[in-house]
Amino acid sequence: MIEQKSMTSADLMKLEDQHGAHNYHPLEVVLAKGEGALVWDVEGKQYYDFLSAYSAVNQGHCHPRIVGALKEQADILTLTSRAFYNNVLGVYEKYITEYFGYDKVLPMNTGVEGGETAVKLCRKWAYEVKGVPTNQAKIIFVSGNFWGRTLAAISSSTDPSSTTGFGPYMPGYEIIPYNDLPALEAALKDPNVAGFMVEPIQGEAGVVVPDDGYLKSAYELCRKNNVLFIADEVQTGIARTGKLICCEHEGFKPDILILGKALSGGVFPVSAVLARDEIMLTIKPGEHGSTFGGNPLACKVAMAALEVVKDEKLSENAERLGQIFRERMSKLVEKSDLLTLVRGRGLLNAIVINDTPDSSTAWNICLALRDNGLLAKPTHGNIIRFAPPLVMTDEQLNDCCEIIEKTIMEFKA
Repeated sequence: MIEQKSMTSADLMKLEDQHGAHNYHPLEVVLAKGEGALVWDVEGKQYYDFLSAYSAVNQGHCHPRIVGALKEQADILTLTSRAFYNNVLGVYEKYITEYFGYDKVLPMNTGVEGGETAVKLCRKWAYEVKGVPTNQAKIIFVSGNFWGRTLAAISSSTDPSSTTGFGPYMPGYEIIPYNDLPALEAALKDPNVAGFMVEPIQGEAGVVVPDDGYLKSAYELCRKNNVLFIADEVQTGIARTGKLICCEHEGFKPDILILGKALSGGVFPVSAVLARDEIMLTIKPGEHGSTFGGNPLACKVAMAALEVVKDEKLSENAERLGQIFRERMSKLVEKSDLLTLVRGRGLLNAIVINDTPDSSTAWNICLALRDNGLLAKPTHGNIIRFAPPLVMTDEQLNDCCEIIEKTIMEFKA
């Protein structure tokens, strides 16, 4: 057994490099502790977390209520599989369906499993309810989407780093431009289209926000053509954008809602797909599931995580702090030749670097931010995503803005 306490950051990074798959390129910092909006590395240096584990830690690191629920349930019962009933799942199902206003929930573990579940549900609904001929159902996706790296997920991707070397791809998908209603209207003319799956804001693509009214109009087009609107809110949901789910900004409820990440506050893998009975009850016993989906530990953690969101008014905090952040960053864009624009909603934001996507400028800025006590990651080369925990205070946000402003103004390419 390796004596972990005596190891430095360099030692631990070397271990990962030697014994782990090289499927990630992490920023060079080794984290050992987290609390609220703060994390500490192995050597004890403190940082503000401005990524929140890709929005999984909306409630802050190691929230005591969520961790308490985990500990309490872990001493009693962790897993039964769905071969048997357990005494927590039904309570959780009632809680989450009432919380979001749906008839039924199908619990899974990870965000990408949520996406896979939604795709299967949509296809089954197409054959059993809409009447699409067998094996002819189509699902429409948009360019720039990201919902994971399974074969089904990358089959809808337009990012070569996700797709190259992994074909052949899943049939039955059509990809159209994002934020393009005429393209959607044209695609929906095909009677075999079953669903339209979209992120309300594209997170991995660089926090790309569509035009006002795009989502609602897309939803109405889907309704007109008897097509399911599937909202991938794995990253935008659970208060991140200033509403409980991002679709609420435009005043509609998607036919299928996919949740993950912050559904557990970053404490345990939990995801969920919610839909009305007409859709959900098309799947029968044995047709979909997982050993860990709906386990008692996950259910207790998810209920605690959702209670924290409501009790601590995290949607309201995200909305208010997001406006402050974008105002500060907009002023920085005006002062700095490095930056082109800031965009986002709530506390899901990004700054675009005035450089080509294949440059190293954004990466080097993130290294400088790290040195100054703030952790963020670039996406698509010249974009830096900023998504701190929603429990962040005004004072902490101002500290972070000062760190970002200082780093940008002093940065030399």
